[in-house]
Amino acid sequence: MLATVIHAPRDIRVETVPDPVLSTGGDAIVKVVASCVCGSDLWPYRGVTPTAEPHRIGHEFIGVVEAIGEDVTAIAVGDFVIAPFYVCDNTCVNCRNGVSTSCLNGGWWGSDDRVGSFADGGQGERVRVPLADGTLVVVPGPVRDDEVPGLLTLADVMGTGHHAAVSAGVSTGDSVAVVGDGAVGLCAIIAAKRLGATTIIAMSRHPERQALARRFGATHVVAERGDEGVARVQELTGGIGADRVLECVGTKESMDQAIRSARPGGMVGYVGVPNGGPELPVRPLFNRNVGVNGGVAPVRGYIEELLPDVRSGAIEPGLVFDLELPLADAAAAYAAMDERRATKVLLRP
Repeated sequence: MLATVIHAPRDIRVETVPDPVLSTGGDAIVKVVASCVCGSDLWPYRGVTPTAEPHRIGHEFIGVVEAIGEDVTAIAVGDFVIAPFYVCDNTCVNCRNGVSTSCLNGGWWGSDDRVGSFADGGQGERVRVPLADGTLVVVPGPVRDDEVPGLLTLADVMGTGHHAAVSAGVSTGDSVAVVGDGAVGLCAIIAAKRLGATTIIAMSRHPERQALARRFGATHVVAERGDEGVARVQELTGGIGADRVLECVGTKESMDQAIRSARPGGMVGYVGVPNGGPELPVRPLFNRNVGVNGGVAPVRGYIEELLPDVRSGAIEPGLVFDLELPLADAAAAYAAMDERRATKVLLRP
């Protein structure tokens, strides 16, 4: 089969790799209908995260189950499924506590599972899924082709944006500022509106993303950064700052922007994959009673909650995909996102 392999910074290739095989009894083989490139995939692409040797890449996919192991009971051949960006059993104590990203038996796409069998990267024609009963979520059929982009966002970005809003405690009537206008930040706007926020400030300098932010529910757009950005957020929130701030980038600058944009007693929900050494300024947080909560998003636990709204059209996260390419053009997909010519690229095998 064909799959995407990263060899070095800015060296993405689509290569012929071995077909996946069932090996543990609890696994499944999924034929990929669509996958995509994530903003976090750009860290190895740019060389921020080192690539010691060529390896498979991609962690967001949806597809149809082709085969199941003898111990699989919740998934059947022919099911249309969503795979979260990680593997989990959905039964261990951490999963039950709502932190399935810390599953005691879990793992990550493009690497060996706990028993040494390979879990393929998501950007390929097929994927072996360990712990299929816990990892995969069935989408009741039939599934229309125009539903594919929205369903694919539930593998990561929509659930991650939702986690930012949940971590910050967004509720009815809140003012919310969103730092970051990538796919996660845009989905965080959707989440904030869905949870009842009435003032939603999108911090964005990109005209197309500003327009999409407004469609998703942003009531204001702030292009300024640093002190000017903080001042604009305060101006829009009665001079005090936002009740909740959603940090969706992961840099030192974005975290500083988020913390300083929160009102005294406010809360920052952060989901940006840390890059560039963001650190928490404990004394300023202490002085202003600003809280910080979040981390890697346990999206498996959010899929069933968000799925009905995606399928009904109540929310439209699939619009974050502004470019679609065949899997064979994965290198072009990475370049488009790296150069900010695309917000998020959908790949079709």
